Amino acid sequence: MITTPVELAGRVAPSRVLFGPHETNLGQGRVPSARHVAYYARRAAGGAGIVVTETASVHESDWPYERAPLAALCGPAWSSIVERCRPALVLASLGHSGSQGSSAYGQSALWAPSRVPDVASRELPMEMEEPEIRALVDGFADSAALAVESGVDGVEIDAGQYSLLRQFASGLTNHRGDVYGTDRSRLLREVIQAVRAALGDGRVLGLRLSCDELAPWAGITPEGAAVLARDLAASVDYLVPVRGSAMSASATRPDLHTEPGFNLDLCRAMTQAVDGRTLTVLQGSVVDPVQARQALDEGVATLVEMTRAQIADPDLVTKIRAGLPARPCVLANQKCRVRDNRNPIVSCVGEPRSGHETEDPAVEGISREAPRDVLVVGGGPAGMEAARVLALRGHRVELAERSGRLGGMATLAARVAGRERLARLTGWLEAEVRRLGVRVSTGTEVSDVDGATGGAVIVATGSVPGPRDYVVRSGVVVDVTDFLDGAALPEGPVVVADPVGDAVGVGVAELLASQGRRTAIVSQDPVVGTQLALTGDLADANARLQRAGVTLAKRSRLREVHSGHVVLEDVFTAERREVEAAVVVHCGHRLPDETLARPGTLRAGDCVAPRTIHEAILEGRRAALALVSEGVLL
Repeated sequence: MITTPVELAGRVAPSRVLFGPHETNLGQGRVPSARHVAYYARRAAGGAGIVVTETASVHESDWPYERAPLAALCGPAWSSIVERCRPALVLASLGHSGSQGSSAYGQSALWAPSRVPDVASRELPMEMEEPEIRALVDGFADSAALAVESGVDGVEIDAGQYSLLRQFASGLTNHRGDVYGTDRSRLLREVIQAVRAALGDGRVLGLRLSCDELAPWAGITPEGAAVLARDLAASVDYLVPVRGSAMSASATRPDLHTEPGFNLDLCRAMTQAVDGRTLTVLQGSVVDPVQARQALDEGVATLVEMTRAQIADPDLVTKIRAGLPARPCVLANQKCRVRDNRNPIVSCVGEPRSGHETEDPAVEGISREAPRDVLVVGGGPAGMEAARVLALRGHRVELAERSGRLGGMATLAARVAGRERLARLTGWLEAEVRRLGVRVSTGTEVSDVDGATGGAVIVATGSVPGPRDYVVRSGVVVDVTDFLDGAALPEGPVVVADPVGDAVGVGVAELLASQGRRTAIVSQDPVVGTQLALTGDLADANARLQRAGVTLAKRSRLREVHSGHVVLEDVFTAERREVEAAVVVHCGHRLPDETLARPGTLRAGDCVAPRTIHEAILEGRRAALALVSEGVLL
């Protein structure tokens, strides 16, 4: 059922899989770019039935992030996207982020239903009066009319987590005493009516609706949302129930600690509420085709949104049709969550070409060079990706790994608490290299690459433990890789040294606590795991640590290790104190393994500079293509 066509407003989508609206940072200023066009076209070519473009602001008062599209400027880009995405249906997402936006770019007060400071930015917005409300409704209508002129198949109204329409509908943010306060859904109904009139007949109108703000004392609840959905069902062609509010930012797009399909029950309730009067779309980390198919078969929804799954594998639907395994989405949020002040381009840890379709060459479905022999040394993500790409191009590849298994550091990372899904990506890579006929040799130490296979060599040998900025007087220090690889720890309390502040230290502390070990984590930062802010897990991670009973030694540096205790130093006052410890688990930076480093040898991944799985896969792919482009294999 997932790959079968579905009709909306008289238009036919070729599959029931929706590629939903999300921030990309692909724009040029506030205008969608050629990168946008290529990005959406790639998913449509891979079988997406409906492509919903990045949410465009319907009024210039809304400028939520630097490259946020402005609907009034989107016409030509929308036309290009439609032209390139056929036969998929293309819908333009329209919205206004209200008090959850930013005043940094537009340099004007944020619009809101009431003077309620945003819980994230703490900024006090202005209370909208009649002129602003009319301008907002007109902005939605004008944007919808422009979308029609541009040839799109319809629009999707954003009344989800980051929307002004949600703020009007919620008792958390709407404290008005006028008709828009006594009837909080009034503005949403006015917008729907205005947009429907602007669209005319034969165009699709979708609604993304926050149906649970996870704040039952004043916010939107599933029970209240069911009543609203029932009332609006006849006015829209499909409904996407979502959860979350400004008070629960990590709930809308959680990372891999939250199981896929977290909105199943919520969507089922809304489907029952609308009772067939409109279609519903299952949303909520839906990345597993089996789960998606089951939800459709059981009537939970009529369509399924699989946005991150299609960032991870643009050919998701095509592969489902062919019965082939798709590249898995691990829900890490490391490269696809891009709403931060660095303006990173949307991408994927497992598919680095995502977001870079206009400048990075494809590796599948291209002409192959005359086959030659290639040796790839190292069976981690970088080595496996290099071997996969070369094998796809028809070369005879040997992959040599000195340990007894493939996967490298990623296999160990998957043993960190809550990060088990990472093993799905390494498992897929291993299955692919074996399917493509790569000769895999484990337990094989390569000591010399000079002259190997005529110089066609890629070195991806990983990393080694790095320096430690503390003194070990006595006692036991265990590197995190050894611990995750099964090294036994002495009995007694454990101190996790975490100078990096990413998922490793936090996850190791969680893992130790779950084993019943008295655990402390040491961080020089005011908040433990500061890098997790980039993936949306910072607040949740700290809450998990505290629930597990982990001692948080913040603003502290590990200075000395002794038998039975460690010495910590306050980063501000230099005051020292002792903390009981039978063993230290070191989670610091690592250094490249340069054992096989030779001038001119292509290297990839951690043996260049230890970073994340994304850089490892990206560099493995680039190294494979570099061998070809340099003529080594021609």
